[in-house]
Amino acid sequence: MIIRHRKASDVRSHEITPEGVYLNRRQFVQSTGLIAGSLALGDIARAAVLPEAGGKFGAMPTTHSKLDPTDTPTPFGDIINYNNYYEFGLDKTDPAKYAPAFKPLPWTVKVDGLCNKPGTLDLADFLKPHNLEQRIYRMRCVEGWSMVIPWIGIPLADIIKNVEPQGSAKFVRFETIVRKEEMRGQRSSSLPWPYIEGLRMDEAMHPLTLMAVGLYGQPLLGQNGAPFRLVVPWKYGFKGVKSIVRISFVESQPQNTWKVMNSDEYGFYANVNPKVDHPRWSQASERRIGELRRRPTLMFNGYEEEVAAMYEGMNLVRLY
Repeated sequence: MIIRHRKASDVRSHEITPEGVYLNRRQFVQSTGLIAGSLALGDIARAAVLPEAGGKFGAMPTTHSKLDPTDTPTPFGDIINYNNYYEFGLDKTDPAKYAPAFKPLPWTVKVDGLCNKPGTLDLADFLKPHNLEQRIYRMRCVEGWSMVIPWIGIPLADIIKNVEPQGSAKFVRFETIVRKEEMRGQRSSSLPWPYIEGLRMDEAMHPLTLMAVGLYGQPLLGQNGAPFRLVVPWKYGFKGVKSIVRISFVESQPQNTWKVMNSDEYGFYANVNPKVDHPRWSQASERRIGELRRRPTLMFNGYEEEVAAMYEGMNLVRLY
């Protein structure tokens, strides 16, 4: 494997897709019937961080992007129309079709467990003092497809530092909203609801770990996890828990949803490892959405230089 010795924060201009390349937000949501949900998300963004007219965020720094010349950001239309989000349905197109029924306002997040300052965060109020960042990350799905997404958010470490976790807190547990009347997929027994995920404390505190509130310069749409979701770029996509309403600091490893559902196929760590196949398919290569060719899968999704030290000495075959 060739490791590029370029700092993760180094960003070249060609790595950022110009605004004109992706679809105009207003025209797109009107043509696809997403206007109701997107307006609500625009409102929360205006309340939280005062983006410019039209519901878009203002200029912000781009940090922690580590891309090769072939890592072109995935078009906006693909990002919002090809999703795994079982709360809205099992098909990749279900989230875009049914997410407009989801109304994310108002939004609060309960923070509890082993921390000195538990409480409830009002998302709009919480975001005001924070400087948002754009981070262009590779994102890899366990099913063999991938995207490159310009996320907008704040480091999860900012939240953790604010609530002062206790020394006994070894893990962070995330819980999603349950709103069956708006999320039709929750009316089925495809998964146990709410969706649960977790990170080890050092993973949660890592500089790459992001709490996202937007992408491509605008607030998240429902199908992408509005209004508040986790992004961990060196892990498979199912770790990126969406529409988070509770963050808990706990001593024991959380029983995350997919490990409970099928522990033979989905582990707790979910680190991208091309050397470990899924029982039903290879993980050695991936298909970037929008491309026909497959490309080799990179260890830790290309972030090996930044994160491998956290797993030194671990059996990454057994602890998948």
